[in-house]
Amino acid sequence: MDTNYLENNYLTLVGKVTGEKRFSHEIYGEKFYIFDLSIPRLSGNADIIPITTSERLIKESTLQNDKKLLIKGQFRSYNSYENQKNKLILTVFAKDIIEIQENEEMEENEIVKKDMITNEVVLTGFICKKPIYRQTPFGREIADILLAVNRAYNKSDYIPCIAWGRNARFCQELEVGTQVKIVGRVQSRAYEKKYEDGRVESRIAYEVSIGSLEVIKEEDNQEENNEENKQAV
Repeated sequence: MDTNYLENNYLTLVGKVTGEKRFSHEIYGEKFYIFDLSIPRLSGNADIIPITTSERLIKESTLQNDKKLLIKGQFRSYNSYENQKNKLILTVFAKDIIEIQENEEMEENEIVKKDMITNEVVLTGFICKKPIYRQTPFGREIADILLAVNRAYNKSDYIPCIAWGRNARFCQELEVGTQVKIVGRVQSRAYEKKYEDGRVESRIAYEVSIGSLEVIKEEDNQEENNEENKQAV
């Protein structure tokens, strides 16, 4: 990885383009677009994940419907001010996009195996809100976590994460400010927002489903810094 910020937040997704691309924004003459990537689950369902990409990474044919792509990048957040309220928007920011031909073993020096990881995100950040532990009516244990992941230029991404079972029980004891490393998968989840006037609005939430979680202790950071200093000498 180029910097520690990239090591804090990186992911790999493999899926198929679904729907049309949408214009997102333009910075210094460089245009960015958003498209949706459909990533199958073992259950037979699929996660539909928004991908933000620079025009420099795509050709006209790249975002054709059902085109299979390998995406490498970061899971990012930003605030959108709508209806006098701040709303947290989540998207995958693509740093590399590789088109995958069906039954192809290698593309642009990248080995693409049939059993390769199709949805994995690795985050290192700080618990910025007390985890919320709960149980479903069927007794399934869940914990909601909001993770602050540092980015360059004094920015941070705020990533909602969800833990299950033993991990959920462990997370309920974590204090705000605890540094953790999470490995999981990006998932989409449909839900209904109910208003006081009786209106119901269908929405989609994006979050990281935690597969493994590790607390990073201060001495671990000190050892890593010492090792980097040795290499710099």
